[in-house]
Amino acid sequence: MGRRWGFLIGFLVAVGLLGSGHGEQQPPETAAQRCFCQVSGYLDDCTCDVETIDKFNNYRLFPRLQKLLESDYFRYYKVNLKRPCPFWNDISQCGRRDCAVKPCHSDEVPDGIKSASYKYSEEANSLIEECEQAERLGAVDESLSEETQKAVLQWTKHDDSSDNFCEVDDIQSPDAEYVDLLLNPERYTGYKGPDAWKIWNVIYEENCFKPQTIKRPLNPLASGQGELFICLCVEKRAFYRLISGLHASINVHLSARYLLQDTWLEKKWGHNITEFQQRFDGILTEGEGPRRLKNLYFLYLIELRALSKVVPFFERPDFQLFTGNKDQDAENKMLLLEILHEIKSFPLHFDENSFFAGNKKEANKLKEDFRLHFRNISRIMDCVGCLKCRLWGKLQTQGLGTALKILFSEKLIANMPESGPSYEFHLTRQEIVSLFNAFGRISTSVKELENFRNLLQNIH
Repeated sequence: MGRRWGFLIGFLVAVGLLGSGHGEQQPPETAAQRCFCQVSGYLDDCTCDVETIDKFNNYRLFPRLQKLLESDYFRYYKVNLKRPCPFWNDISQCGRRDCAVKPCHSDEVPDGIKSASYKYSEEANSLIEECEQAERLGAVDESLSEETQKAVLQWTKHDDSSDNFCEVDDIQSPDAEYVDLLLNPERYTGYKGPDAWKIWNVIYEENCFKPQTIKRPLNPLASGQGELFICLCVEKRAFYRLISGLHASINVHLSARYLLQDTWLEKKWGHNITEFQQRFDGILTEGEGPRRLKNLYFLYLIELRALSKVVPFFERPDFQLFTGNKDQDAENKMLLLEILHEIKSFPLHFDENSFFAGNKKEANKLKEDFRLHFRNISRIMDCVGCLKCRLWGKLQTQGLGTALKILFSEKLIANMPESGPSYEFHLTRQEIVSLFNAFGRISTSVKELENFRNLLQNIH
């Protein structure tokens, strides 16, 4: 009797376990789940969710943005890749051919762009040329009208402003050259190891506010090293997340445009799933990978918000995407405004009003710390040994710095005149090109994450 009861109880327990799911083996977790399971829902410090960003970016914004960035105004970027590293002398230059940058010949760059190093309209170009001539003579030409003299002096004052978040190249330097970004795409170059790790280590260890419970190892691909850092406020946490998001975005680009095959017949670039997993798999990175991807989305929201704030600057009738081709310039301005109004319609923009909202003196100190830290990071880009990596690093840090400048200039933008020179708030052509190309890189990263999700879906 006891044996029968024992068998019955055992049978009922087994049935109960099977019914509750405890008795059946769970399917193994896929690589996609390990990388993306935590990258969903609402983002920290934001009211927006990942799924809304994916849908908005991939289907409404990305195609039009890529078309804009292929236009002449945005594809040519002037940069000085010969500036010395201001922090150390032992730079090991990458000797691989994929690290090289091919600059443009003078006749390849539209005349309107070459004459518009700073400004963006035919009238402004003539003014800046007069300004540069005046500087060479040591005084503003008195033959210019009083209003023109004032505009020239205000522009000069702005260009020397300490409000900028980046250490900007002197584009008048003989070493500054135009680069066609479409012919020098950001992709894997083989630049890695201690030299590459040193750049990111200096950025994180010396120039970044570090939030609590974040481990930052010397080698970005490694885990279980480094120490915990403490952060006390949302502003400093946000600064760290911006840098982490930029780092993650660059790693997505390198994984998506990886050199898969290199023969004398052809080079084949494509998605390297293993490389992506090494950088973002939750297990391989001890939980850090998914957090890095969430920071990428955070960076997307910050730059998206800046673009929504700066719409009035681009809506002004005096503004042109000036290349010298009037029909093309007019079409591109229409496309630019379509994109900006699409961005403005985004329903869940990041709310920056909580930033620097406390004690005025402390808020101003925090803003200055932000600016100085970021300027320092922009200078570190001159220490990158791979010239192509340096090009895209400089462009993307300048673009992010321009986005921060916009967010901190809301009142100045609101007070701009509807026409004529904008004395208080101004963007140079370099800032405009870097702003949109940097956002284009983040937009591409978000699009590539969808591709990697699909590729990793059936991998365990």
